[in-house]
Amino acid sequence: MIVAFSVSPVGAGEDVGQAVADAVRVVRESGLPNRTDAMFTSIEGEWDEVMDVVKRATEAVHAHAGRVSLVLKADIRDGMTDGLTSKVETVERLLQQ
Repeated sequence: MIVAFSVSPVGAGEDVGQAVADAVRVVRESGLPNRTDAMFTSIEGEWDEVMDVVKRATEAVHAHAGRVSLVLKADIRDGMTDGLTSKVETVERLLQQ
């Protein structure tokens, strides 16, 4: 599965960079394939391992504020591996046609 998620403290002001960095650190240290952009972090793996990382990343942000916002989107597809790369490569290939 691929999960794209965004986690942010609520009520901590406009500067949420450190809280977000702590969450991304959890994701990167997980060893699972991942990618971070301006809006979401995507992570790929099996259900339990991905959800564990999302939970720990959320807890890292929760350490910065008493309230946390979590947005999550999941692509659950049997037999799919390396979707973080292959899905983007397919679109890029089609754009070249």
